[in-house]
Amino acid sequence: MKKINLFKETFENINILGKSRISFLFIISYDQNNIFAQPLNALDKDIYYKLESWRNYPVEKRTKDFSFSKFPVDFKTYKKALDSILEEIRSGNTYLINLTFKTPVQSSFSLKEIFTYSRAKFKLYFKDEFTCFSPERFVEIEGDTIATYPMKGTIDANLKDAEKKILADKKEMAEHVMIVDLMRNDLGIIGSSVKVEKFRYVEKIKAGKKELLQVSSKITAKLPNDWRDNIGSLLEQLLPAGSITGAPKKSTVNIINKVENFDRGFYTGVFGVFDGESLRSGVMIRFIEKNEDKLYYKSGGGITIDSDAKSEYDELIDKIYLPF
Repeated sequence: MKKINLFKETFENINILGKSRISFLFIISYDQNNIFAQPLNALDKDIYYKLESWRNYPVEKRTKDFSFSKFPVDFKTYKKALDSILEEIRSGNTYLINLTFKTPVQSSFSLKEIFTYSRAKFKLYFKDEFTCFSPERFVEIEGDTIATYPMKGTIDANLKDAEKKILADKKEMAEHVMIVDLMRNDLGIIGSSVKVEKFRYVEKIKAGKKELLQVSSKITAKLPNDWRDNIGSLLEQLLPAGSITGAPKKSTVNIINKVENFDRGFYTGVFGVFDGESLRSGVMIRFIEKNEDKLYYKSGGGITIDSDAKSEYDELIDKIYLPF
């Protein structure tokens, strides 16, 4: 079985690269046990990235049709996992948890082709082992200001009054408020003057043949002047990302490890680029990996005490798409 490479880089190695003011790419797995960091001027030829306008590959227009099929977990299996989580919530062990599953998929396109033709703000292709095309920023740092953009809340954009419905949904509101509070606390660990600059704004994203509305917020804080010397340490304190774990973070991560029946690996980890002055990063969602020449798509969503099993199951499936 093909295994994703194990790397010996550490958060301290990222600190060293930052201190040198060298531009570099970093990739950090969900559990932070697998870290890749490499200067951009020596980046392996089979790694491609996009972080909004920052990219290292030419834009290509798709000129051929493709096929894409998904084979998601059955509803009974999904509901069993969700019921376990609801019991944890009733017991007070978590208030919000991100439940994810691994779905076999088939496509006529290779991983590299999927990366090349997909439309997303944050994309990564890694050595024909995995690709992601994420709509979600993790953190960005400009000057001495760090900003994070937790994304919680999804609805089919074609539903009547979709934006009004998602913003008025009590379950989605509760989920979003908890993540915003968690990320405010996380930024407070590493910075000062934390504030929510934008609360629950809506963006439209392409999800295969469908369009989805996603709800995000923007939270900022001020960093010490020497933050560039401590990029690895900052990331270590912020990870794993609150939007893909839940609250409270520590006990929720333990529940995820118990309930989910697969290794997340790099899925729901983060990747980013430091250009010598500023930093951009994304959360690795909308994620496809290759294992023994088969493709697997990892996806999920946030669960609260008000979650409806069928709605959450439908959201899990809606998030399995190619954004062409």
